[in-house]
Amino acid sequence: MNAADLWQRYRSHLCSAPSLDLTLDISRMSFDAAFLERMEPAMQRAYRAMDALEKGAIANPDEQRMVGHYWLRDPERAPNPEIAKEIRDSVANIQAFAADIHSGKIKPPQAARFTQFLSIGIGGSALGPEFVADALHQPGRDRLKPHFIDNTDPDGMARTLAELDDKLNETLVLVISKSGGTPEPHNGMTVAAAAFKAAGLAFAPQAVAVTMFGSHLDKQAVGEKWLARFPMFDWVGGRTSELSAVGLVPGALQGIDVNAMLAGAAACDEVTRVPDTRRNPAALLALMWYHATGGKGQKDMVVLPYKDRLLLFSRYLQQLVMESLGKRLDLDGKRVDQGISVYGNKGSTDQHAYVQQLRDGVNNFFITFIRVLESGGTPVEVQPGVGAGDYLHGFLLGTRAALFDNDRQSLTITVRRVEARTIGILIALFERAVGFYGTLVNVNAYHQPGVEAGKKAAAVVLELQAKVAKALSSTPHTAVQIAESIGAIDATETVYLLLEHLAANGRAKLTHAADPGGSTFATM
Repeated sequence: MNAADLWQRYRSHLCSAPSLDLTLDISRMSFDAAFLERMEPAMQRAYRAMDALEKGAIANPDEQRMVGHYWLRDPERAPNPEIAKEIRDSVANIQAFAADIHSGKIKPPQAARFTQFLSIGIGGSALGPEFVADALHQPGRDRLKPHFIDNTDPDGMARTLAELDDKLNETLVLVISKSGGTPEPHNGMTVAAAAFKAAGLAFAPQAVAVTMFGSHLDKQAVGEKWLARFPMFDWVGGRTSELSAVGLVPGALQGIDVNAMLAGAAACDEVTRVPDTRRNPAALLALMWYHATGGKGQKDMVVLPYKDRLLLFSRYLQQLVMESLGKRLDLDGKRVDQGISVYGNKGSTDQHAYVQQLRDGVNNFFITFIRVLESGGTPVEVQPGVGAGDYLHGFLLGTRAALFDNDRQSLTITVRRVEARTIGILIALFERAVGFYGTLVNVNAYHQPGVEAGKKAAAVVLELQAKVAKALSSTPHTAVQIAESIGAIDATETVYLLLEHLAANGRAKLTHAADPGGSTFATM
């Protein structure tokens, strides 16, 4: 295709959303001229399904609940006045709480004011807040400095708590868990509370729960008289919870304009609610995913934002896209093994990391470039008439062209700048694209049976570990012998791995043999 044809294709297929300051360029995707027309009946079904979702249809039959993350930024669309009031009250209470923290009206027992916050969560309770905190961080101007514990790794928790060592007395702790029973945030809370106790501080007066009212965590917060509680709603899933209390509490505490985020998402919802596919960027995103992957996940999506502030966006999208679409069964119960794998970096780091493979290696992907027009920073010429931002923009356009020249497909999303409103727009854009795509491939995008299966399997392993530890004695035994003694001979490999872990952490004595089957374990 020559330059004139490419220019014409760009003009014909550019989707512009002026109210969002956003464009979507699909011209470097290799769909044929009739593709959009062929897909229009399916897309109209997707619009109807989305309309039913927004009106309160039971979209998660596994849990018999509605899916209402769109109501978070437009409460008037909620299916009843009670839910609308819950949303409005939650936002107002979050903002009032943050204002009282910032003013010093609410302060810690042993400091003049809160200066830090530690957010403890996992998955949707961490990825969104971390992405937004990094994207909208203003050095020296954040009202509270954010810190995160997002795993049950003791070393990782220790590193984060070490950063707060002399500031624990002025640190607000957010524990974010919908059920209150998820192991990772529970473990993080327990470790943080121990650090407070070791520092001679009471945990409860500096602790905030973000959870479903009535959950185990909520009851604990009430019983121990925690500083505050904010609600998570049963109709909001973790991966779509950033614009609920999950993301608004840490965002407001950091000093982010959460109203602008909500307004940006609401504005994007309005644009992507219109059943005119060529004018709907979320619909076109979903259709391009369908085209690129054959509707069967045949290619991965590489997300390349050419902006440092969007570095964590690909991690956020991994959960949103992969947890929503990675499904073994479709809505009819047929095995389909659906999904789209997502990975990413940032420009121009990608240029020196994996663009070589993207251009010349296996063609098993398509790219989503995110282009930010305003360079930001300090305008310094690195060459006559050329700034560092010009280089960054040049690398994006050059990489896009080099990939296209070698038959690599790409989309380009363009926004003017990275600010709170833009972040809200991007979150809403991909949320709706995921919903549309789920309908196109006939999967339930709003449940996650694989995640639950993993949690159950982990619980079984921990039960086995307790039996293994109890079976240890001063007499050395092999893993096979210990497995036999606890009636777990079919799980001998797992028993060995558990024993190896216990030994590495000073809870068992290991005598190595060349063959793991000959290694023995005993009490210390």
